[in-house]
Amino acid sequence: MEQMILQISWVDWLIIAIYFLFVLGIGLYLKKYTKTGEDFFIAGRKNSAWVAGLAFLSANMGALELLGMTGNTVKYGMFTAHFYWVGAIPAMLFLAIYMMPFYYSSRIHSIPGYLKLRFDEKTRVLNAIAFAVMTLLMSGINLYAMALVLRTFLGWDWNVSMWVSALTVAAYVTLGGLLSAIFTEIVQFFLIWFGLFLVTILGIIDIGGWSEIFNRLPDSMGALWSTSTDAANNGMQVTWPGIILGLGFVLSFGYWTTDFLVVQRAFSSKDLRSARMTPIIASFFKMALPFIVIFAGLVAWVLTKDPNAHFSLLQENGVVNYDSALPMLIARYYPEGLIGLGVTALLAGFMAGQAGNISAFNTVWTYDIYKSVINKGATDRHYVWMGRAATVVGILLSLVTAYWAKSAPSIMDYTQAIFSWVNAPLFATMLLGMFVVWITPNGAFWGFLAGMISSFSMFLAVKFNWISAGVLTLSKEASDMSANFWRAWWAWLICLVVTVVVSLVTKPKPREELIGLVKGLTTIELEKNLPFYKKPEVMALLAILLFVLLNVYFW
Repeated sequence: MEQMILQISWVDWLIIAIYFLFVLGIGLYLKKYTKTGEDFFIAGRKNSAWVAGLAFLSANMGALELLGMTGNTVKYGMFTAHFYWVGAIPAMLFLAIYMMPFYYSSRIHSIPGYLKLRFDEKTRVLNAIAFAVMTLLMSGINLYAMALVLRTFLGWDWNVSMWVSALTVAAYVTLGGLLSAIFTEIVQFFLIWFGLFLVTILGIIDIGGWSEIFNRLPDSMGALWSTSTDAANNGMQVTWPGIILGLGFVLSFGYWTTDFLVVQRAFSSKDLRSARMTPIIASFFKMALPFIVIFAGLVAWVLTKDPNAHFSLLQENGVVNYDSALPMLIARYYPEGLIGLGVTALLAGFMAGQAGNISAFNTVWTYDIYKSVINKGATDRHYVWMGRAATVVGILLSLVTAYWAKSAPSIMDYTQAIFSWVNAPLFATMLLGMFVVWITPNGAFWGFLAGMISSFSMFLAVKFNWISAGVLTLSKEASDMSANFWRAWWAWLICLVVTVVVSLVTKPKPREELIGLVKGLTTIELEKNLPFYKKPEVMALLAILLFVLLNVYFW
């Protein structure tokens, strides 16, 4: 891979070193507060809505949000903003208003824990295994991205970059568990904003302003919805049904409402109102993130098309590395001294995502696989030890998956493929389980299994050219991303149908066992005597209004 030649000053090195020492120090300090399983795995349920909300979003702001989204904007244009708005906000608000009361009141440690209570042990273990594999694959993406930055800016050997990144995350999560991950994620949240927002501002000024950027973009790159009626009119080669059904419904709801990596942060809240406010608070920041990554990607696209700008992305074997867009912009606009802040902000984002995946992995492994299947009668202290051991093992396995991520053409395409394998069918299982009383344990198990197998089979069929992607997308034009959207929809639909059919011929659980787990059988004490402006529903309505305005403005 072609490398950048940068003069890294001693100030840049100092900023990077201070950051690494700081996150390790947090892990050491918080170790004394993580004595019980509840402390280690769900941070003792002591966090405020703002602390949990910032950690909720920060756990999502890993390599996918930074390198991946910026690179995909260079590739697809404004269409990438769908991942932030229609592909996130409705699902986050649905989680807050409708699903969080079920999750929080049952005092479960994980999403598989809910599946055990609602269905049975086999459904729980199936989901736990699938989720554990998925988190390791996602963790590998973050390690690859961290290593890419260290190698690009600092000139470190690829393997050294990977190990330094992996060992740092392993140290502070092993010491402090979820509490350590949450506190470092909050620090990383502010580092990302302060360290990277300036890149976009300087790029917009350099090109000549906001309007000048859109003047230089072709119609296929500068619109959000107006080019979605025909797949041939936009770079992502997807129509509005694919966006709404695949991304806006299945992938979005499947991720934000069932992915334990982010939901776990809401579980750490001190009360139900704080838990419900967690994704609502995060939604406002989520809507603002495109003004960093999307507009940085548009700046990079304009610069690559301007021969006088002397700007290009990295290439390997003649193939453009879109994920290098954000590091290249930092190298272009940041002076000596500020480069250290930019690199630290990138590393902070990757470590936030990495810590989120590893803390979720150690919880699911310990509670939903080890405790439920392997060693049911151990002490709480033993499970904390197992959680720390799982952290180390998870990091080592992530190193393996990082090399797989490196071989993928785009980390964004790779990530959405992973989500379509697990989260898409899981959302059908969770939706039916929470809102339909007569869905049976056998129906949930076989439906979820059928959804995952069908999704992975469709992925392999397209990858090895057994069928064309157009078969899935129902159109002549199809990109890897549009295939991801439609594959997620078909997997969700298959899971839904199989679950319903099997449930009609198998025995449901007694209704008395479902109290507190299914809407209609559950009485949940929501917030009373609150000023109307503090009610989660009111804040969610404000978020929806802002969401609509953004979509109309960039139509």
